[in-house]
Amino acid sequence: MDSLTHIALGACAGELLLGKKLGRPALLWGAIAQSFPDVDFLAATWMSPADNLLAHRGFTHSLLFTALLTPILAILAARWHRSHNISSKEWLRFFALGLMLHIFIDAFNVYGTAWFEPFSDYRVTFNTLYVADIFFSVAPGIAVLAMFFLKKKDKYRRASAVIGLTVPALYLMLGIVNKLAVDADIRRMAAVQEISYKRYFITPTPLNNFLWYVVLENDSGYNIAYRSVFDEETTIDFQFFPRNQHLLSAVKNQPDLPQLLRFSQGFYTAEYWHDTLVFNDLRFGQMIGWSDPHARFVFHYYLQHSAENKLVMQRGRFENWSWAALKALAVRIKGI
Repeated sequence: MDSLTHIALGACAGELLLGKKLGRPALLWGAIAQSFPDVDFLAATWMSPADNLLAHRGFTHSLLFTALLTPILAILAARWHRSHNISSKEWLRFFALGLMLHIFIDAFNVYGTAWFEPFSDYRVTFNTLYVADIFFSVAPGIAVLAMFFLKKKDKYRRASAVIGLTVPALYLMLGIVNKLAVDADIRRMAAVQEISYKRYFITPTPLNNFLWYVVLENDSGYNIAYRSVFDEETTIDFQFFPRNQHLLSAVKNQPDLPQLLRFSQGFYTAEYWHDTLVFNDLRFGQMIGWSDPHARFVFHYYLQHSAENKLVMQRGRFENWSWAALKALAVRIKGI
């Protein structure tokens, strides 16, 4: 998830665990615990963009890193708050839960989270939450603002924290239910429309979990479509995108290519934008694809001008967005 949401969730958890003993500092320590795994952003200062793609949500999002960091943070916090009656066991539980919450939530995004590094590079991803989802983030954000102004012993502080964690938890469960429903629809429609595939995935579109982006892979490429949980149509309009794997032969010695192939988990296409060969990772969707089914892909990596790839994850995420695009998203969510 985005950093602000992690901070808000951490603050809410901090209030529930140690708010009665620490007051507002519990919010701060909770936010710190939630933020620490994202220290991997520093890797971008010395790694190439392709290497950094694999470093992000890598070891710092692993179970081993959580186990190693928990006692360090617990010792530091205990020394800082010596005058408070907080046991070492409480501090250990506090930071373990905070760090685990971060890597747990991140696993629901399409990017994937390396829980098992350095023993395995497998990325855990449930494809249930978009990285920025207003329905998930608003409640914890409001709860933190409320707790910041409420006094330490105010009864509404704890209630705010409970709401700040309960609402996104319920929304996450709704996302799982929605995904199961869309998954069943896609399987049924692909069979009826005789669309063959060997792998597929579905993931939410930006800011919601009601409209889903669908990718069905066959031997030569991908059938891509969108499906809302409110759709009543019994068929789905797929658009085919060829993989164009043969184009990569021209850059087979490009040092970034192996990392990109691994990062994309095999869901990629290659194409030329004018005279530039571009590698697309399909998992991150299309630029307002619900409006333009032939739109370019959010994740696009310039294989022949790698110096321009520093913002590869951010540059396409909200490109071409406008009020019209946002309105079109809302209309498409309502269903067809």
